[in-house]
Amino acid sequence: MARIVACYKWVIDESDIKVNPDLSINLQNSKGKISDYDKNAIEAAVNAAELLEGKPVGLTFGNSKCKASLKDALSRGLEEAYFINSEKADKADGRVTAAALATAIQEMGEVDLVVCAEGASDTYARQTAPRLGACLDLPVISSVNSFTIEGKTLTAIRKLDDCLETVKVELPAIIAVLPEINHPPIPGLKAVMNAGKKKMVEFAEADLKVDLNPKNQVLDLQAYVMERKNIVFADGELTEQVKNLVIALKKEGVI
Repeated sequence: MARIVACYKWVIDESDIKVNPDLSINLQNSKGKISDYDKNAIEAAVNAAELLEGKPVGLTFGNSKCKASLKDALSRGLEEAYFINSEKADKADGRVTAAALATAIQEMGEVDLVVCAEGASDTYARQTAPRLGACLDLPVISSVNSFTIEGKTLTAIRKLDDCLETVKVELPAIIAVLPEINHPPIPGLKAVMNAGKKKMVEFAEADLKVDLNPKNQVLDLQAYVMERKNIVFADGELTEQVKNLVIALKKEGVI
């Protein structure tokens, strides 16, 4: 039975991020979660597995804390979860991430489809799917808004800036899905309980024999604070207020 692989990332919950007075980032009490966009990728992989009569599995690359994500991922309909455990994941760039994921996918055997989110909710770099395609020598369709599968042919609708594009590809292939492709349900209690009984496979860094040293390094991270002008248009009739608002927006170059 071929696998349908959902790649996902364990990220910091943005609601826990604090900004210090000097605009440095305070992550001291932050917790982790599956990237919101990757939940869409997991749901898309589960749906694709039903169409292909295959096995939906999850794959993630992260440090030891990332192991906490496996049960959550499995509760969302995946049958197996694979975890690449490396402390180097914290500083991994797009090349390292793709190389690690690609090597793990090759270890799985037959894979019909790899599903990624268009980007992770922390960086939204949009590199994983294209780089995986290069590593695995597979076709890639990005910005996928919906898809259907007949036999071994996947037909995807891509949402571009000003149009929709229909693309067909023969499997195996890789797709990067947009958030609007589906609405992932919240796992029920039964699904959460059953998740602990499912197969979990951990790859150590030494198992993959891949270079996990990044070429790019993040030198600094600083918060962005928007300073609002707080201009209130309260004088005159409503039509005059709207007119003054439009004038102000034009002056600022917004419209």
